[in-house]
Amino acid sequence: MLLLDNFIYDIRTRLRRWWRWLRWSSRLLLALALIDFGYVLALLPDWTHLSDGPIQKSAFIKAYEYQRALTPSLPPLHWRPVALERMSPQLIQAIVVAEDSRFYQHHGIDAEAVKSAMEYNLAQQRFVYGGSTISQQMIKNMLLSPSRDPLRKWHELWLTLSLERHLSKQRIIEIYLNVAEFGQGVYGVEAAARHYWNRPARQLTQDQAIELAATLSSPDKNNPATRTDYFLKQKAKIRRNMGLSA
Repeated sequence: MLLLDNFIYDIRTRLRRWWRWLRWSSRLLLALALIDFGYVLALLPDWTHLSDGPIQKSAFIKAYEYQRALTPSLPPLHWRPVALERMSPQLIQAIVVAEDSRFYQHHGIDAEAVKSAMEYNLAQQRFVYGGSTISQQMIKNMLLSPSRDPLRKWHELWLTLSLERHLSKQRIIEIYLNVAEFGQGVYGVEAAARHYWNRPARQLTQDQAIELAATLSSPDKNNPATRTDYFLKQKAKIRRNMGLSA
């Protein structure tokens, strides 16, 4: 009988400890969730300032300026924002095909692209593709960082959903094309077109447009100046996806 009483007492003690731990853990998780929610709210920009008017400097451009102030040997910043109508339609098409073929159909998150990216990453047993849409990339460039940690992706998700409710597709892609990186210190299609070919973005040929699109996946190493094997493969892939001959 004494053994049974001790056993029941021990079980009750363990249950009380477990319940106490569960209760405090729940409170801690709730507190962290509220803090993170507040952080996301703080990140939310004034969408009216982004929906119209001049393109603002992205977080990445500001970070590059700060980095260059510490390391003056870095290339100078090249950034010349222009309106969407001053870009070659072939350039816009090539970049949409390369980065987010369903850009005009989804609402910020492309579930099909995420599924395909996860399947590919699992097959490769490493993180290769993230399945990010142009809207997600625009949010990352403007407000966040290049980090791939899950918390940053979580913030990116909520900010992207808010973005799509406040800005038109045309404005989203206009901002993205003006802040995307195309080489070390080269941001936006206008600066890239002038940097690589000394011509404005509206005068790019189809081949040059495809080359800029092929640059986006790793602009520092693979671009129209380096012409690496990877860059040329990306270019050929985009041409195929556009229905063009090699």
